Amino acid sequence: MTHQTDVTIEELIENFEFLGDWEQRFTYLLDLGKKLPPMPPEDCNEQTRVHGCQATVYLKERVINNGDTRIEFDATADAFLVNGLIAILRIIYNAKTPQQILDTDIQGILKQLDLEEHLSPTRRNGLHSMVKRIQSLAAAHQ
Repeated sequence: MTHQTDVTIEELIENFEFLGDWEQRFTYLLDLGKKLPPMPPEDCNEQTRVHGCQATVYLKERVINNGDTRIEFDATADAFLVNGLIAILRIIYNAKTPQQILDTDIQGILKQLDLEEHLSPTRRNGLHSMVKRIQSLAAAHQ
């Protein structure tokens, strides 16, 4: 299992609230992205590419079966900020069951993080494209 951080969703939200201004949150987001484990180059291909992102993004799932099906995600982007967004999505979704992924109130979490208000429209679209891909992969493994 490759986890870039042991931060929970709750801790992530607390960290964003504690940091206060967007400049500090942006730096934290970049730091999370720097800790993202590298994705094997052979997994960066047209099949794993996430379309709808300004950056070039690749996302691949790994299904773990230890009595129940859980999904882990590897992803990478050619933009530091997007790698930070990927790190956040991994915190939210990694090692969850397909049903837990589909039941996650992603809009509520993103609203608590106050992310979308500070992202450009193209970055917002890319974030939503990554979320849709994750949800689609989860639905396929139900």
